[in-house]
Amino acid sequence: MADVHQSPSPLIFDRALIRQRQQRAAAIGPATFLLDRVGEDFAERLDAVLRHFDLAVDLGTPGDAVTRALRSAHSVGAVIITSATPDRGRALAPNFIVADEEALPFADASIDLVASALALQFVNDLPGTLVQVRRALKPDGLLLAVLLGGETLTELRQSFAAAESEVEGGASPRVSPFADLRQLGALLQRAGFALPVTDVDRVIVRYDTAFDLMQDLRRMGATNALVARQRRPLRRATLLRMAEIYAARFADADGRIRATFDLLWLSGWAPHPAQQQPLQPGSAKTRLSHALGTREFSAGEKARR
Repeated sequence: MADVHQSPSPLIFDRALIRQRQQRAAAIGPATFLLDRVGEDFAERLDAVLRHFDLAVDLGTPGDAVTRALRSAHSVGAVIITSATPDRGRALAPNFIVADEEALPFADASIDLVASALALQFVNDLPGTLVQVRRALKPDGLLLAVLLGGETLTELRQSFAAAESEVEGGASPRVSPFADLRQLGALLQRAGFALPVTDVDRVIVRYDTAFDLMQDLRRMGATNALVARQRRPLRRATLLRMAEIYAARFADADGRIRATFDLLWLSGWAPHPAQQQPLQPGSAKTRLSHALGTREFSAGEKARR
C-alpha cells in the first residue's frame, strides 16, 4: 500500500514574531482585561465539573490568569505551565516547560486536563494541535480552552479595508483571520473528542479613539503577525483615514468607539466507555407523538382541518 502524505498546513502566522510581540507586551505593561475575565470564567467552569484532575496543563496562555485559576481550583492537583517564550519561566516556575502549541512534548494519555486561553487563535495548524491535545489526554480527560474568533475586531478590519482602498487603491491583510463557532465544533469532532461543546462570550470594549485600541492590542501582543502582512511601514494618511472611518461608523452617541472581542469557548473529553453515549437510530421506546400528546399520521394521510 502506498504511503499517504498530507500537505503541510499553510503558514498564516509568523510564530517567532508573535513571541517577540508578547515579550514586548510584557515589558511595556500588558493589557490583561480579557485574560482576567477568562481566568474568572475558567474558575467557574471548573467548579461545575464534578471530577478531580490530578495533572493539568496550562497550554500557552499569556500571563498567569489561568494558572492562578487552576492552582486555586479544588478539583485540580499539579499544574504544568507551557509557553514558547522562555522568559515566562522565571515568573511562573516551578513546573514550567518551554513548548510550542504546535508541537506538544507530552506522552500519550498522560494528562487529565488541558486548559488554554487566548493562545490557540495564533496556531497555524489548529486541527493538528487539537489532535495532539486529545492524544495527550488520559481517557475521560478534558480540554477546556478559549480563543479569540468570530467577529473579533470586525470594526477595525472594516475601517482599515475602507481606508486602504481610498488612500492606497487596495486593501492588505491587517487583522488576523478568526475561526467561527461552527468550525470549532467540527474540529473537535474531527480530532476525536467526545461530548464537544462550544459557546461564545461577546465583549464590547469602548475607547476614546482607534489609536487607544491599537495601543491595547500592542500591550496584548496581538498586533499584526500575519506572514502575508505588508512589510513596508503603514502610511500616516492611511492610519488617519482609518481612525476617521472608525469614528464615523462605530462610535456611540458620546463619541467613544466600540471594539468587539468574541471569546470562543470550547470543551471536549477524551473518549471513555463510561461517558454518556448517543442512542442508536431506531432504539427509542416511545414515539414522539406520544411525548407531544398529538396524533400521528401515516405517510400520505392528510390531517383533518
